[in-house]
Amino acid sequence: MRETLLDAAEKAVAGSGLPALKARDLAREAGCALGAIYNVFSDLDQIALAVNARTLGDLEAFLVERAQPGGEQPTADTAIAGMVRLASAYLDFAVANTQRWRAVFDHRMAGGKPVPDWYLAEQMRLFGFVEMPLAVLLPNESAHDRAALARSLVSAVHGMVALGLEEKLQALPVDQLRRQIALVVTTIGKGLLTRG
Repeated sequence: MRETLLDAAEKAVAGSGLPALKARDLAREAGCALGAIYNVFSDLDQIALAVNARTLGDLEAFLVERAQPGGEQPTADTAIAGMVRLASAYLDFAVANTQRWRAVFDHRMAGGKPVPDWYLAEQMRLFGFVEMPLAVLLPNESAHDRAALARSLVSAVHGMVALGLEEKLQALPVDQLRRQIALVVTTIGKGLLTRG
């Protein structure tokens, strides 16, 4: 039942975004009684978190497939190229899975409840992709400082992707957005070498 509900929830979010996540619609799609949902999940927040965790897992698999180096020597140039590949893959995932991708960032816990630790761990694992090339560029930086910098870089790329895909401001053609992201990431990477 859990997987059936999650499949239905994921389908709803992929089609119309997080606002489409409604208990009655899920019950109908899953072919169960409304109350059965709450035998599996305590509330809609738990369903949203589970769907978003699937999205994060799919993003991680996508980054591994598209952005991991192919046995190249870890140099400053390959590290910067790796960060550009990561940023480009992130853009591609957002374009291909826009509603699911947005749901990860749109979801807010009801009543100000804290986000569960297991979900935070899912998010934090993805920063490791950026920490690896940063370790090459900044070998003398502490792991803590590299982790903080990785979050900042992810935030910068995410902001560019989000604003670039946002139709309310000025949507950009994906190829143009990709070039801009590559330019910014490359410039930041080269700038970090002066700190290394």
